[in-house]
Amino acid sequence: MRYAQGGGQTTERRRFRELIRYEAGERFERGDKTAVIARDLRVSERSVERWQRAWREGGMDALASTGPAKLPKLSDGQFAELEKELALGPAEHGWEDQRWTVARIRAVIAFKFRLDCSMAAVWRLLHRHGWSWQSPARRALERDEHAVELWKKDVWPQVE
Repeated sequence: MRYAQGGGQTTERRRFRELIRYEAGERFERGDKTAVIARDLRVSERSVERWQRAWREGGMDALASTGPAKLPKLSDGQFAELEKELALGPAEHGWEDQRWTVARIRAVIAFKFRLDCSMAAVWRLLHRHGWSWQSPARRALERDEHAVELWKKDVWPQVE
C-alpha cells in the first residue's frame, strides 16, 4: 500500500489503525464473525483474519502498533547536509551535466556519509522529505521536428 505522505503512516494514522485492531479484538472476545467485523470496520477479511490469529497467540497486546515499518538511514541533520551538497549541483561532484539522478544522489550519500543505501531507499528518503522527480517543462532546444516526423512516418508503421 502506498501512502500519500510518502514515507508510510503518520503517528496519528498508526494510532487510528491500532484502535481499529483493538475494536476487532473486543469483537473477537464476543465471538463475532470475521466477515461481520470486516464489514463494520471497513477493512478486508484477510486483515481481520490476520489480526485474529495474532490475538489468539498474544491477546490484545499482539494488536498493538509496532511503530514505523522502517526508520530512515539518514537523520534530519544529515539530510540537511545532503541538501546543501545537492544545491551545489552535479558538476561540483564531478558530473558533466546538471541532472541529479537517484544513482548520483546515492553516490553522494556513500561518499559523504559512508552509507550504502539501495536505490529504493534513496528514493524513499527523498520522497519522505518532499522531493519528487522532475520532467522538463518544455521540449529540448536540440529536438529536430523534421527528423521526428520522418521517423513517425517511415519507422513507426513498421514497428507497429
